[in-house]
Amino acid sequence: MENPKDLESAFDEVCQEMREIFVQKNIDYGKGNILDTGEMGIVYRISDKLNRLKNLLLANKNPKNESIDDSWMDIGVYAVIAMMFRRKWFQKLELKKKSK
Repeated sequence: MENPKDLESAFDEVCQEMREIFVQKNIDYGKGNILDTGEMGIVYRISDKLNRLKNLLLANKNPKNESIDDSWMDIGVYAVIAMMFRRKWFQKLELKKKSK
């Protein structure tokens, strides 16, 4: 990753990373856990991530698995999922099929 030249480029870089995380986790886990619990389930997942971050930051720790950066990324991805869910896109749409 090259250092971005402006805030817009930096924002785009982080959003691209979040998109890749979203796609991979959707492939690995599917949509069922979100569809089963809805918007409140997303809130609980974000709350869990925030509590984890708070504890790690207060203890000044950066664990080997699921780093602080990973937790921030997950919160961002869940926020985007929440917006898609509220617009009924998450419920109706699927990932694009990859060409073989």
